[in-house]
Amino acid sequence: MGTSNYSDEFKRDAVHQITVRGCPVREVSRRLGASTHSLYKWMKLFGDPVPKNAGVDHEAENRRLKRELARVTEERDILKKATAYFARESQ
Repeated sequence: MGTSNYSDEFKRDAVHQITVRGCPVREVSRRLGASTHSLYKWMKLFGDPVPKNAGVDHEAENRRLKRELARVTEERDILKKATAYFARESQ
């Protein structure tokens, strides 16, 4: 397996996607074509040495909850439509 040389700017951008935007490491790894091991290594090199807020990251938690709410709402709507469809078919 060959090694790829990525620029420091590329690495910082990847770390930014993970730490600031809250994207999962696996997803960023898949999109950028870099290994998860490399991303964790870059996070140690280019990430903030001390978190700004040692407590809960409310913005990241809010984004995560909004994504989960959208997914659950969509699932609920699909199930409602399926229930109505099968109720009509059984009559």
